[in-house]
Amino acid sequence: MEAQIQAAVLFADVSGSTKLYDRAGDTIAHAAISKCVDMFKRVTLANGGIVIKTIGDEVMATFPSADQAAKAATTMQIEITAMPEPVEGVQLGARIGFHFGSVVPRDNDVFGDTVNLAARLTDLASKGQIITDDETVKILAPLLRADCRRLYSIPVKGKADEVGIVEMVWQESEDATQVARTRVQPVRQAGQLTLRHGDRTLVMPGAKTSISLGRDASTDMVVADKMASRIHCEIELRMDKYVLSDRSANGTYVFAEGQGEMILRREEAILRGRGLITLGQSHATATEKVEFQVD
Repeated sequence: MEAQIQAAVLFADVSGSTKLYDRAGDTIAHAAISKCVDMFKRVTLANGGIVIKTIGDEVMATFPSADQAAKAATTMQIEITAMPEPVEGVQLGARIGFHFGSVVPRDNDVFGDTVNLAARLTDLASKGQIITDDETVKILAPLLRADCRRLYSIPVKGKADEVGIVEMVWQESEDATQVARTRVQPVRQAGQLTLRHGDRTLVMPGAKTSISLGRDASTDMVVADKMASRIHCEIELRMDKYVLSDRSANGTYVFAEGQGEMILRREEAILRGRGLITLGQSHATATEKVEFQVD
């Protein structure tokens, strides 16, 4: 068995890069995003962390303690928010997730469930958010723990119990490496989700805060695919996010432009941008496809 160590794994992802490339072009966008990535690396080292690798506009790092990861995440958010807009109307931000647990170091990389969960938490984060989990919060210093608020729980593949999702709320203070003791909670408003299938269009938010998809006539959007379950999946408005939850036997496939396709099996994912939802099979083979767009 390979040796394990305890570490906090953190992912920091530049948010808004796609819009910047569209508005500013490759040269300006690449320079601005590289500046953000360089900042992620610098802050990691300044807080005792190790930069494991960069993946496009995302940095993966490890820290000896959860406190160091939390302080680094806060500093990253403060610094990226203070950066000037590369072009008018486009402000880059960061989506950050971290989790403390056992990892297996190998060939200048780390592996294991801790890495997978940290990546999943980052996927759940919106621009400007730091997301961690209940277990990591328990080992934070009291000052840091006081600035965490629990959001909801999600099922995670390979874990018997659901994982409690926690947001670390931050704001700028005189000491940029510390989470502030007091802060005004920002009010987030959900965008609009539009679903289209055949001649049927559904828009959220509306009369309902959740909608169902599947073969059964009782669902809000009927998808007559032979691979679909009667009640296949549900999309629910939580806080400011649209969360898709798979309830099926064959899984729900989500294809998002610029991100590729993922399959959910009794799991959840946040819908962002635009793409396709297919029930029980990949969008490459499905004939029944639900288009989604989050504005």
